[in-house]
Amino acid sequence: MSEEMVISLAEKGVYTTLVVCGPLLAIALIIGVIVSVFQAATQIQEQTLAFIPKIVGILLGLVFLGPWMLSHMLSYTKDILMNLTQYIG
Repeated sequence: MSEEMVISLAEKGVYTTLVVCGPLLAIALIIGVIVSVFQAATQIQEQTLAFIPKIVGILLGLVFLGPWMLSHMLSYTKDILMNLTQYIG
């Protein structure tokens, strides 16, 4: 296994991780900003107020984006398993 192959495999792994986790992190970020603006406008400083909307948003994101995320992870796994002999040999 050459150095280029190892770097390529690591690059694909990091890219897949970012692509799969990115939308859920963006959802949590957007909801967090909205809740923070709401808290600043109303001066409600309840710390647990931010968690419930984020949890609901992430769960809805998983429901709607889950099949796409799963297909992306499965294609990456299939690519690794199909080229396993190249990685070992």
